[in-house]
Amino acid sequence: MSGSESRAAKVPTGIAGLDEMLGGGFPAGHVVLVTGLPGTGKTCLALQYLLDGAARGEKGVFLSLEEDVPQLLDTARQFRWPVDSAIERGTLRIVRLDPKDARQSLHRIQGELGRELATLGAKRIALDSVSLLNMLSDDEPNRRATLFALAAACRDSGATTVLTAEADPLHPEVSRDGLSEYVADGVLVLGYSRGPDGHRVGLSLRVLKMRRTAHARTVQPYAIGPTGLSVDAKAVDLGSY
Repeated sequence: MSGSESRAAKVPTGIAGLDEMLGGGFPAGHVVLVTGLPGTGKTCLALQYLLDGAARGEKGVFLSLEEDVPQLLDTARQFRWPVDSAIERGTLRIVRLDPKDARQSLHRIQGELGRELATLGAKRIALDSVSLLNMLSDDEPNRRATLFALAAACRDSGATTVLTAEADPLHPEVSRDGLSEYVADGVLVLGYSRGPDGHRVGLSLRVLKMRRTAHARTVQPYAIGPTGLSVDAKAVDLGSY
């Protein structure tokens, strides 16, 4: 690991505790996959990340394959995030990719998205979710091509990107499709912690990988509270790459 890589610019996530685990935030330009079972806060994390950028005057784009725009706005408002003013100022844009029109959505991602993102000048991008995106393709070669095209478009735009994905219920540390990890520079795993009796007792977060930067590898508890996600990052060790 060279000195220039270890001092790579960081993009704060806006999530208390997570930046401590990452030594300041996501490395600039990374594509970061956030996997988790339903209810672990993947969409919340993606929105919180973009709105942190908006508060810093950075443009962000939320690409939604799952929720409609009104639902996403309601989600942000319940945490009292200034989503309406961010949209009015032009520091946040929500783009709906309709999964009902699979052909058009795939064509847009594979051919036009890179140009659109470059035109928008986004510094931060979030896509929710690649699991649904993969369902639009009818075979694995097409799924791979779409994922690589998406990652390439985000990297070419110069933005730092968060992709969300559903975890495999039988193997919660990997995505349901098993492909998304290969296009990502970093992977965050959101999951449930369990007590001795096997019942869920809380939420836990792990940085499974994060290229070109030191990061904590310990599993840390987190909560989804009135203002969004917060991670308990006490005694974090940043010794691992």
